[in-house]
Amino acid sequence: MKLKQILFCALGVLALTLGSIGIVLPVLPTTPFVLLAGICFSIGSPRLHEWLKHTRHFGYYIQNYQSGTGIPRGVKRHTLCFLWFGLVLSMVLVHKLWLVPVLLAVGIGVTLHIHSMKTSDE
Repeated sequence: MKLKQILFCALGVLALTLGSIGIVLPVLPTTPFVLLAGICFSIGSPRLHEWLKHTRHFGYYIQNYQSGTGIPRGVKRHTLCFLWFGLVLSMVLVHKLWLVPVLLAVGIGVTLHIHSMKTSDE
């Protein structure tokens, strides 16, 4: 295996790990990290890319993104509700004033990114 492939596989594993953590930690956005992992795996290892496309939790998003069909409206709504619930809860529980603008910026950025993605009618 070439160095380039190893680096892209390692970056893909890191991105997928961060995306997995983002499922339960609203500060980390799941979708961009999973898509980054898909890109890295497609360069580093076609076998890992195929595996990711067929995983139960992430495959659906990778396939929809690559085919251009978009994200279902309900998934967008659920994602944004969960995101903002987690962000507001974090703001209330942490009691750090400097963290509020950081979490707001993350929330606004992720919200804009999700809204910019195509919506499917599924």
